[in-house]
Amino acid sequence: MSKCEQCIIRQFNSLKSLTKDELVRIAGCKTSKTIKKGTVLFEEGEHINGVFCIKDGVCKVSKMSDNGRDQIVNLVRKGDLLGERSLINDESSNLKAIAVNDMEICFIPKEEIVRDLEDNPKFTMDILKNMASSLKTADNFIVDMAQKTVKQRLAATLLSLENKFAKNENGALDILLSREDIANIIGTATESAIRLLSEFKKKKLIDLKGKEVFILDSQALKDISTGF
Repeated sequence: MSKCEQCIIRQFNSLKSLTKDELVRIAGCKTSKTIKKGTVLFEEGEHINGVFCIKDGVCKVSKMSDNGRDQIVNLVRKGDLLGERSLINDESSNLKAIAVNDMEICFIPKEEIVRDLEDNPKFTMDILKNMASSLKTADNFIVDMAQKTVKQRLAATLLSLENKFAKNENGALDILLSREDIANIIGTATESAIRLLSEFKKKKLIDLKGKEVFILDSQALKDISTGF
Protein backbone atom coordinates (compact mmCIF):
# COMPACT_ATOMS: atom_id res chain seq x y z
CA MET A 1 0.00 0.00 0.00
CA SER A 2 1.39 3.42 -0.93
CA LYS A 3 2.06 5.81 1.94
CA CYS A 4 0.13 9.09 1.86
CA GLU A 5 2.98 10.96 3.57
CA GLN A 6 5.33 9.97 0.71
CA CYS A 7 2.82 10.49 -2.12
CA ILE A 8 3.58 13.47 -4.36
CA ILE A 9 -0.07 13.77 -5.48
CA ARG A 10 -1.18 15.19 -2.12
CA GLN A 11 0.88 18.34 -2.82
CA PHE A 12 -1.76 19.28 -5.45
CA ASN A 13 -4.76 19.21 -3.11
CA SER A 14 -5.96 19.89 0.44
CA LEU A 15 -4.25 16.77 1.83
CA LYS A 16 -1.01 18.81 1.80
CA SER A 17 -2.34 20.57 4.94
CA LEU A 18 -2.46 17.37 7.01
CA THR A 19 0.28 16.52 9.51
CA LYS A 20 2.50 13.48 9.05
CA ASP A 21 0.64 11.62 11.83
CA GLU A 22 -2.72 12.37 10.18
CA LEU A 23 -1.40 11.15 6.81
CA VAL A 24 -0.04 7.95 8.37
CA ARG A 25 -3.48 7.27 9.91
CA ILE A 26 -5.24 7.92 6.58
CA ALA A 27 -2.80 5.66 4.72
CA GLY A 28 -3.86 2.86 7.05
CA CYS A 29 -7.57 3.14 6.24
CA LYS A 30 -7.71 4.25 2.58
CA THR A 31 -8.28 1.87 -0.31
CA SER A 32 -6.35 2.21 -3.59
CA LYS A 33 -7.96 1.08 -6.84
CA THR A 34 -7.30 0.99 -10.56
CA ILE A 35 -10.46 2.01 -12.40
CA LYS A 36 -11.01 1.10 -16.05
CA LYS A 37 -12.14 3.66 -18.62
CA GLY A 38 -15.95 3.97 -18.61
CA THR A 39 -16.35 2.75 -15.02
CA VAL A 40 -18.79 4.67 -12.81
CA LEU A 41 -17.13 5.93 -9.60
CA PHE A 42 -20.49 6.94 -8.15
CA GLU A 43 -24.04 7.54 -9.35
CA GLU A 44 -26.44 10.44 -8.85
CA GLY A 45 -28.37 9.76 -5.65
CA GLU A 46 -25.60 7.64 -4.12
CA HIS A 47 -24.07 8.38 -0.71
CA ILE A 48 -20.35 8.75 -1.37
CA ASN A 49 -19.28 8.62 2.32
CA GLY A 50 -15.71 9.67 1.65
CA VAL A 51 -13.25 11.41 -0.63
CA PHE A 52 -11.50 10.23 -3.78
CA CYS A 53 -7.91 11.37 -4.35
CA ILE A 54 -7.07 11.10 -8.06
CA LYS A 55 -3.57 9.64 -8.49
CA ASP A 56 -3.83 9.33 -12.26
CA GLY A 57 -6.38 9.72 -15.05
CA VAL A 58 -9.45 11.88 -15.62
CA CYS A 59 -13.12 11.49 -14.76
CA LYS A 60 -16.13 13.43 -16.00
CA VAL A 61 -18.62 14.67 -13.42
CA SER A 62 -22.12 15.13 -14.82
CA LYS A 63 -25.76 15.71 -13.95
CA MET A 64 -28.74 14.25 -15.79
CA SER A 65 -31.16 16.94 -16.95
CA ASP A 66 -34.95 16.51 -17.02
CA ASN A 67 -34.82 15.80 -20.77
CA GLY A 68 -32.42 12.89 -20.22
CA ARG A 69 -29.24 14.64 -21.40
CA ASP A 70 -26.02 14.35 -19.43
CA GLN A 71 -24.57 17.77 -18.67
CA ILE A 72 -20.86 17.52 -17.85
CA VAL A 73 -20.11 20.08 -15.15
CA ASN A 74 -16.47 19.26 -14.44
CA LEU A 75 -13.48 17.21 -15.53
CA VAL A 76 -11.54 16.00 -12.49
CA ARG A 77 -7.90 15.18 -13.14
CA LYS A 78 -4.75 13.85 -11.52
CA GLY A 79 -4.07 15.66 -8.25
CA ASP A 80 -7.70 16.63 -7.58
CA LEU A 81 -9.95 15.56 -4.73
CA LEU A 82 -13.50 14.46 -5.50
CA GLY A 83 -16.40 14.25 -3.07
CA GLU A 84 -15.40 16.90 -0.50
CA ARG A 85 -19.02 17.97 -0.17
CA SER A 86 -19.85 14.57 1.32
CA LEU A 87 -17.67 15.57 4.29
CA ILE A 88 -19.83 18.59 5.10
CA ASN A 89 -23.34 17.26 4.56
CA ASP A 90 -25.03 13.88 4.67
CA GLU A 91 -26.95 14.35 1.44
CA SER A 92 -26.65 11.91 -1.43
CA SER A 93 -24.61 13.05 -4.41
CA ASN A 94 -26.40 15.19 -7.01
CA LEU A 95 -23.72 14.24 -9.56
CA LYS A 96 -22.38 11.18 -11.35
CA ALA A 97 -18.67 10.47 -12.00
CA ILE A 98 -17.33 8.27 -14.82
CA ALA A 99 -13.71 7.49 -15.73
CA VAL A 100 -12.75 9.10 -19.08
CA ASN A 101 -9.61 6.95 -19.21
CA ASP A 102 -7.96 4.36 -16.96
CA MET A 103 -7.56 5.85 -13.50
CA GLU A 104 -5.71 5.24 -10.26
CA ILE A 105 -7.61 6.49 -7.24
CA CYS A 106 -7.46 6.31 -3.46
CA PHE A 107 -10.67 6.38 -1.43
CA ILE A 108 -10.55 7.83 2.10
CA PRO A 109 -13.57 6.98 4.31
CA LYS A 110 -15.55 9.94 5.59
CA GLU A 111 -15.30 9.06 9.29
CA GLU A 112 -11.49 9.19 9.13
CA ILE A 113 -11.11 12.48 7.28
CA VAL A 114 -13.91 14.28 9.17
CA ARG A 115 -11.74 13.91 12.26
CA ASP A 116 -9.08 16.01 10.50
CA LEU A 117 -11.66 18.66 9.59
CA GLU A 118 -12.48 18.97 13.30
CA ASP A 119 -8.87 18.97 14.55
CA ASN A 120 -6.81 20.70 11.84
CA PRO A 121 -7.92 24.29 11.01
CA LYS A 122 -5.38 24.57 8.17
CA PHE A 123 -6.90 21.54 6.45
CA THR A 124 -10.46 22.83 7.05
CA MET A 125 -9.57 26.21 5.54
CA ASP A 126 -8.01 24.53 2.50
CA ILE A 127 -11.16 22.44 1.90
CA LEU A 128 -13.32 25.58 2.26
CA LYS A 129 -11.14 27.49 -0.23
CA ASN A 130 -11.53 24.68 -2.76
CA MET A 131 -15.30 24.65 -2.28
CA ALA A 132 -15.42 28.45 -2.72
CA SER A 133 -13.43 28.09 -5.94
CA SER A 134 -15.85 25.38 -7.16
CA LEU A 135 -18.81 27.67 -6.40
CA LYS A 136 -17.20 30.51 -8.37
CA THR A 137 -16.67 28.18 -11.33
CA ALA A 138 -20.30 27.03 -11.07
CA ASP A 139 -21.52 30.66 -11.04
CA ASN A 140 -19.53 31.43 -14.20
CA PHE A 141 -20.81 28.24 -15.80
CA ILE A 142 -24.45 29.20 -15.13
CA VAL A 143 -23.95 32.67 -16.67
CA ASP A 144 -22.15 31.23 -19.71
CA MET A 145 -24.93 28.70 -20.31
CA ALA A 146 -27.55 31.45 -20.10
CA GLN A 147 -25.83 34.20 -22.08
CA LYS A 148 -23.28 32.70 -24.49
CA THR A 149 -24.08 31.08 -27.81
CA VAL A 150 -23.10 27.45 -28.40
CA LYS A 151 -20.23 28.65 -30.61
CA GLN A 152 -18.95 30.93 -27.82
CA ARG A 153 -19.24 28.09 -25.30
CA LEU A 154 -17.28 25.72 -27.55
CA ALA A 155 -14.47 28.28 -27.99
CA ALA A 156 -14.40 28.91 -24.22
CA THR A 157 -14.38 25.16 -23.50
CA LEU A 158 -11.45 24.52 -25.87
CA LEU A 159 -9.47 27.30 -24.17
CA SER A 160 -10.36 25.90 -20.76
CA LEU A 161 -9.17 22.41 -21.82
CA GLU A 162 -5.94 23.94 -23.15
CA ASN A 163 -5.44 25.66 -19.81
CA LYS A 164 -6.29 22.60 -17.71
CA PHE A 165 -4.53 19.81 -19.61
CA ALA A 166 -0.96 19.67 -20.89
CA LYS A 167 -0.14 18.90 -24.51
CA ASN A 168 0.98 15.38 -25.42
CA GLU A 169 4.09 14.62 -27.50
CA ASN A 170 2.10 15.23 -30.73
CA GLY A 171 1.08 18.71 -29.54
CA ALA A 172 -2.56 17.68 -29.02
CA LEU A 173 -4.50 18.29 -25.80
CA ASP A 174 -3.66 15.48 -23.39
CA ILE A 175 -7.32 14.53 -22.95
CA LEU A 176 -9.32 12.39 -25.37
CA LEU A 177 -13.00 13.33 -25.33
CA SER A 178 -15.68 11.92 -27.60
CA ARG A 179 -17.74 14.35 -29.68
CA GLU A 180 -20.65 13.47 -27.40
CA ASP A 181 -18.58 14.44 -24.33
CA ILE A 182 -17.74 17.81 -25.90
CA ALA A 183 -21.43 18.33 -26.71
CA ASN A 184 -22.31 17.46 -23.10
CA ILE A 185 -19.83 20.03 -21.79
CA ILE A 186 -21.18 22.88 -23.93
CA GLY A 187 -24.83 21.78 -23.56
CA THR A 188 -25.84 21.04 -27.13
CA ALA A 189 -26.69 18.15 -29.46
CA THR A 190 -23.75 16.02 -30.63
CA GLU A 191 -24.48 16.96 -34.28
CA SER A 192 -24.17 20.68 -33.43
CA ALA A 193 -20.84 20.10 -31.67
CA ILE A 194 -19.51 18.13 -34.66
CA ARG A 195 -20.61 20.89 -37.08
CA LEU A 196 -18.98 23.64 -35.01
CA LEU A 197 -15.74 21.66 -34.54
CA SER A 198 -15.60 21.19 -38.34
CA GLU A 199 -16.16 24.93 -38.80
CA PHE A 200 -13.32 25.74 -36.36
CA LYS A 201 -11.10 23.25 -38.20
CA LYS A 202 -11.92 24.80 -41.58
CA LYS A 203 -10.99 28.23 -40.20
CA LYS A 204 -7.69 26.70 -38.93
CA LEU A 205 -8.46 27.56 -35.30
CA ILE A 206 -8.04 23.89 -34.35
CA ASP A 207 -7.06 20.61 -35.96
CA LEU A 208 -8.73 17.25 -35.31
CA LYS A 209 -7.26 13.77 -35.70
CA GLY A 210 -9.65 11.17 -34.32
CA LYS A 211 -10.30 12.20 -30.74
CA GLU A 212 -7.14 14.33 -30.63
CA VAL A 213 -7.68 18.09 -30.60
CA PHE A 214 -4.91 20.54 -31.54
CA ILE A 215 -5.34 24.21 -30.61
CA LEU A 216 -3.88 26.31 -33.44
CA ASP A 217 -5.15 29.82 -32.72
CA SER A 218 -5.89 30.54 -29.05
CA GLN A 219 -6.39 34.28 -29.65
CA ALA A 220 -9.07 33.70 -32.30
CA LEU A 221 -10.86 31.28 -29.93
CA LYS A 222 -10.66 33.88 -27.17
CA ASP A 223 -12.19 36.50 -29.49
CA ILE A 224 -15.04 34.14 -30.38
CA SER A 225 -15.64 33.17 -26.73
CA THR A 226 -15.92 36.81 -25.64
CA GLY A 227 -18.18 37.75 -28.58
CA PHE A 228 -15.76 39.68 -30.79
